Amino acid sequence: MKLNNDTEIANYGKPYFIAELNTSHFGDIQIAKRMIDEAKVSGCDCVKFQSWSASTLYSNTYYRQNPVAKRFVDKFSFGPEQLKELSTYAQSVGISFGSTPYSCNEVDFLLEHCSVPFIKIASMEINNYSYLDYVARTGTAIILSTGMADQDEISRAVDCVIDAGNENLCVLHCVSIYPASPEVINLNNILTLRQMYPGLAIGYSDHTIGAATPTAAIALGAAVIEKHFTLDSSKIGMDNQMAMEPESFRSMIADCNTAWLSLGSLERSVSNAELHQRANMRRSIVSKRAIPAGAVIESGDIDFKRPGDGYSPADTDLVVGKIANHDIAADEVIYPDSIR
Repeated sequence: MKLNNDTEIANYGKPYFIAELNTSHFGDIQIAKRMIDEAKVSGCDCVKFQSWSASTLYSNTYYRQNPVAKRFVDKFSFGPEQLKELSTYAQSVGISFGSTPYSCNEVDFLLEHCSVPFIKIASMEINNYSYLDYVARTGTAIILSTGMADQDEISRAVDCVIDAGNENLCVLHCVSIYPASPEVINLNNILTLRQMYPGLAIGYSDHTIGAATPTAAIALGAAVIEKHFTLDSSKIGMDNQMAMEPESFRSMIADCNTAWLSLGSLERSVSNAELHQRANMRRSIVSKRAIPAGAVIESGDIDFKRPGDGYSPADTDLVVGKIANHDIAADEVIYPDSIR
């Protein structure tokens, strides 16, 4: 998969890390900029905001039943100009800016004014087929979360995007519980999604506490790791308590990258360093007792000890039955020039 900024992401490739800022900026643009700075230092590839507004997230029916919700949305959301300012700021410090839109107008704004590397489609939109079709037809790179969706819903959503002519898609395994406990995560779904869509990048959106689950996802070949990011998880806020602070985020990225480097190749190979170790750690054929010159070496005359720079135990037939060229003292490595 190629993002809009030409970054390549792939299964088992170098992980792409997205810091989900959600509402952990509490509607304060200066805090948001500090979060961008810290995410950059932590090694993230992209910071991701939310592009919702009171008019695109909930209906008036909901607001009548939950009057405080509208005030919450108004307080914690950023408007178009603020998002554009944050996009410019992110680019100035060398990190990509992304956001999750909740309307077609918000999609257009992000693509036209914020230089986003992809459009993130939230889990809640997975059965919003007209919206999926609209996003797909823009030609943008798409990252699709699958929380709360069964396999048939995921298949229909992916087919909707592909049928609209867009295969530049990454599907994220996701469990939409905040926070989620390890026993409900089912990371093997990453393998299932890869089997279902062998041509697509498969990633993981994490809602657990800590770094163990994202690191395990990398071991399963996840192309993308998305995780909630905060400056201070002790503050009360929507999903803020389960978000990861900068130092821990930096450590998580380091662990994930170590896991990725450790995967190596499917082809079995022995490194030069290990070949060097053979001489130190493997055994050679040694004399079990003194062997006089001219004697025929018998199986009872040999033993196996370090170092491994002579005949290996696998080469017994190259030694037994041979004649000693000279006196061989007991407990000595037998080398090729000692026998004929």
